[in-house]
Order: sequence, then C-alpha cells, then structure tokens
Amino acid sequence: MDSDGSTFEGRDLHLELGGRSGLRSSLEEALREAIRSGRLTALTRLPSTRALAADLGLARGTVTDAYDQLAAEGWLVARQGSGTRVASAPMPAEEASPSHGQAEPESATAPRHDFRPGRGDLSSFPRGAWVAALRRALREAQDSVLDYGDPRGLRVLRQALAGYIGRARGLPVDPDRLVVCNGWVQGFALITEALRDAGARRVAIEDPSMARNSASLRRFGLGVVSVSVDHQGADPTALARRGSVSAALLTPAHQYPTGATLSADRRAAWISWARHHDAVLIEDDYDGEFRYDRQPVGALAALDPGRVIYGGTTSKTLAPGLRLGWLVLPRRWLEPVTDLRPIVDRHTGALEQLALAEMIASGAYDRHVRHSRMRYRRRRDLLLTLLADQVPAVTPHGIAAGLHTVIDLPVGGPTEDEVIDHLARADVAVHGLAGYHHRTGTRTRAALVVGFATPPEHAFAVDARALVASLAGLYR
Repeated sequence: MDSDGSTFEGRDLHLELGGRSGLRSSLEEALREAIRSGRLTALTRLPSTRALAADLGLARGTVTDAYDQLAAEGWLVARQGSGTRVASAPMPAEEASPSHGQAEPESATAPRHDFRPGRGDLSSFPRGAWVAALRRALREAQDSVLDYGDPRGLRVLRQALAGYIGRARGLPVDPDRLVVCNGWVQGFALITEALRDAGARRVAIEDPSMARNSASLRRFGLGVVSVSVDHQGADPTALARRGSVSAALLTPAHQYPTGATLSADRRAAWISWARHHDAVLIEDDYDGEFRYDRQPVGALAALDPGRVIYGGTTSKTLAPGLRLGWLVLPRRWLEPVTDLRPIVDRHTGALEQLALAEMIASGAYDRHVRHSRMRYRRRRDLLLTLLADQVPAVTPHGIAAGLHTVIDLPVGGPTEDEVIDHLARADVAVHGLAGYHHRTGTRTRAALVVGFATPPEHAFAVDARALVASLAGLYR
C-alpha cells in the first residue's frame, strides 16, 4: 500500500508499505528504510501512534508494536513527554563504518560504543540552566546587543570570562585584550593569518597532535616544524637547530593526544625560547578544567602574558555546537587579530554570548564544570579498573585529567590497525595514536586514544564493558 503521507509537526511522512499481509513488518521495514536513506534524520520526531495509524489506515496497535520493535532494535527512542524520535545513532552494528583517524563529524552511522576522543558527553549539556540564563539575560539586555557589535565580543561576556579565567586558570585578564570567537578553529585561523601578515614563515607544533592544526598553518602558507613530545610534554631543545621559527602551538595542561602535562622546567624553557627568538607561544587550553587527582595546573600564559596567546573554549565543558571560544592576546597581537575578525566573521552570536555571561555570573557554569569533573573522573576510574582486571596486558598512559586516555598495546601482539579493526567488528570506535603523528616514517608505540567522555552518561558502563570485553578477546 502507498501512503500519500502522514502529517506531523507541519511536515509529511511518506512511507511505502508492502501488501496487506504482514502490515506490522511492512511498516517496520518502511521506517528502517526511511532512516537508512537519511529521509528521517537523527532526533526527528515521529507522528503519534494514533496519528500515523489514522493516516495509514492501520490499527493503532499495529503502529504501537512497530514503534516498540524499532525502539528495542535501537532505531527509535521513546521518552515520556517528548514522543518517539529517531535515535541519534540508529544504525545496527554490521552497518556502522569504523574510523581509524582523528575526530570526524557525528552522523547517523555513529558506532554503538563510541569512544572517539575530542568530545564531551553531549547528553549532559545543562539545558535547563542554559535556558534560564538566556531568559534572564534577555530580560535585561538592551536592544543594541542584537546589532553588529564589537568584533572582540560583547563586553558583558568578556568581563565574565576575564573573571573566570583569572579565578579558574590562574591568568589575570584585561577584558579589553580578550576576543570572543566561534570556537578554537576560528580563533587559531585568526592567529595564523595574523602571524603570516606579520612576516612569520614557520610555526612549531607538537608531534603527535591534531592534524587540523598543521593543515590550518599550511593553508595560510606557513611551514610546520614538528617538536617531539615525551612524558614532560613538548621539548623545545631541537628548535635551536631548526632555523627561524616565529611561534609554537602547545597544549600545556594536557597534551593532546599523549596526555602529558608540560613540566615546570619545560614551561620555563619555552618562555626562555620565545623571549630569545622574539617569538610567540600559542596555548590551546582545550580541557584545562578537567584534572582529577589534584588542582588543575595554571595557564602557561600567566608566566609571560606578553609572549603567550591563550585560547579557551566551551566545546569540552558545554558543547561544540555553541561555537564559543576566546583568545587572550598580548597587546602587540590585539589589533592584528581584531582587524581580521570583521573580514572573517564579524562577531559571534549575541544570544550565545549573553547566555554564557549569565551562566558564569550566576555560578551555574562553575557548578556544571564541577559536576562534569566528578562524572568524568568516575568514568575514567571505572575504565581503568576494568582494564586492570580483565586486560592486564595493556597499559593506560597519561595523567589523571582530560576527556581521553592513551592505552599502550603490548609489543609483539596485534598491530594498532588490527586492534582497531577488531574493536570495530564489535561496533566499538576508538582512534589510533599513529594517526596523530605528522612526520613520515616516525616510529611510534602502538596505542589507542580512547575518549571516555563521549558516550552518554546512561550508557557509559555498558559501553566501557563492551570496549574492555573486546580487548580481552585479543589478549587472553
């Protein structure tokens, strides 16, 4: 039977059903096909069972049974008060495509047990606190905040961020030297273009590190110089033999992806190098709030605010979809970056800025970060306990911090790619450490980069046991 459509939320749902026999099976398969083909995207709300039954000429019980079956299979999610929706990751295990590389965008084919790093738990986004903050801010905001504004961002947010960064990251900040941007990627692109315009030719980056950073540098015509990373963080020693280098990009609080913290000696060495060579350090403080064994280490920029550009973001504390980040700039770099901002993208969304400013001012942002820190610490502890009990052959590596851990694989066992493929067959997705190295031919240990913050809170224990059980199958 063909249906001309059933209307829900102002849209039509077109489903093609088979013959009159097996109506429930036909309806189930029609819905699966609509999801597989992308016509019904993740989180789309479906019609009520009553409405769909009426539109298709079926018994309501047939539609209810079909919804229940697809929910049990993971295609749909039913929640009290919000109806039935397409699941965020509805594809079954055999149709999910594993990824060995670095972080990719989410899609309808996301793996069932997703441990890809670079993400927080999106299900923990504080929706109620965010809506309340936005309402309070809008009630008091002047109409002018909705106009084209200061390319540095709304002053109310810059003042709130200055207080937060000084209090939480140990870096005194002048709000006038703070620029709000659309996340770290845009912020780093602004810095890169400003460096090039100032005559820079080469920039040092950590090896291993995110490939997109080196890609951004090359896009603006800058050369990339790789700096090795060990248990003390990035080592500047080799730069003395590498000629003119104008800047260095570092992740001092929690090196990505190795998990090391830049030691006190290395911090001093990097500051000394920058002063001696009239260079600038770029600090990506992507998850500096998340330290679990002691107080988080302070920002590198506090050692020399005139030599270090500091970058922060809400992508890990709240959600990357907000597109909220910030740069704290030395005075010599403030004008070059702010002059570029109107050309690239005049300013960040005013409503998002207002809401974040209100959350910081009310203390809701700090409360959310503290709660997230406790949740992620419990996750990390559980994962490490399961690994120690069931897979003693592997070795977790890195400090007790951040949203990911590195798991060293035994020498002489399956290769990194073989382990990743084995996990993928169990619908478990992780990254391999090799994919983060930039120099061709670099010899590196075999290791997995596991993002323990990625799975939703309600599913983490099940996901962690799936990951560990799959690894245990290789190392019995």
